[in-house]
Amino acid sequence: MEKLAVFVDALSRQGEHCIAVRLTPEPGKSLPAWEAGAHIDLHLANGLIRQYSLTGPPGGTDHYLICVKNERDSRGGSRYLHNELRLGQQMEISPPRNLFPLEEADSYLLIAGGIGLTPLLAMAEELERLKQPFELHYYVKRRSHVIFRERLDSHFAYGRCHVGSGCEGRSPRTALPEGLAQPAAGKKLYLCGPEAFMSHIRNRALDAGWRSEDIHSESFQPPARNIPCAQIEHDFTVTLKSSGMSFTVPPDKTIAAVLQEHGVDVPLSCEMGICGACLTPVLEGKADHRDTVQSETEKAGQKQLITLCCSRSLTGNLVIDL
Repeated sequence: MEKLAVFVDALSRQGEHCIAVRLTPEPGKSLPAWEAGAHIDLHLANGLIRQYSLTGPPGGTDHYLICVKNERDSRGGSRYLHNELRLGQQMEISPPRNLFPLEEADSYLLIAGGIGLTPLLAMAEELERLKQPFELHYYVKRRSHVIFRERLDSHFAYGRCHVGSGCEGRSPRTALPEGLAQPAAGKKLYLCGPEAFMSHIRNRALDAGWRSEDIHSESFQPPARNIPCAQIEHDFTVTLKSSGMSFTVPPDKTIAAVLQEHGVDVPLSCEMGICGACLTPVLEGKADHRDTVQSETEKAGQKQLITLCCSRSLTGNLVIDL
């Protein structure tokens, strides 16, 4: 997997629990251009790899900006960045990947919860540049949790921004945007935030008549998976198209782990099915999708892709394009 060298050029406090990190390239070099919705992998000195959405005005090649919440239940990534990161520190990142792109529409409704503002703020900046109408609704528990307050307070010429504070009685359960009840042809809904937050809004949107293909979301954590007690995980085989070799995947191992044990190079990053780094075409068999990268439409589509880090097989054998 390609890596880019960057330096920590600036750190700033955002709200009570977040820091913004500005990353710049090596002297004399530039970074790849990026689009709203893109994210990067951050390779940390403690060996972890974490994904963070790029935010701010898209396209710039002189720096990237990310924002990191100090998660109470950190798996090591946010804790490291909040406690150990220093100005001038050199790091490695992946080139930007975009699994959450802005699709063409007449108007946009953007709804963010907490740190989920980061990709949606980039979308707002891009829509502002394109002179496209939009509404951005941003929900936080307290006003003191607001990130990028300066930008939000500076107003947009082509869009409107609304901040809802749960402590002030404006939570997603009590004060959803009026526009959510007004689906229309040519209108797109974009969501980002905690899974329960997005699930609640998605369900309300569907109840109001939104088409599922007009609702787009990105998750920072995999949702809890409820597997019926009667459903027992089983062995299956995975076959590589390039060599014809087959390997058994037992219930306690992932496809990626088995392939790596046999010397097969697998592009991995999050290992939770939320980043898309290991998406691989399925040529034969039926995947048991356990990722949040793909939409339900994509999972049910004719051309199947499987996340090797977490998904399994509903058939005895899977032939994959590796």
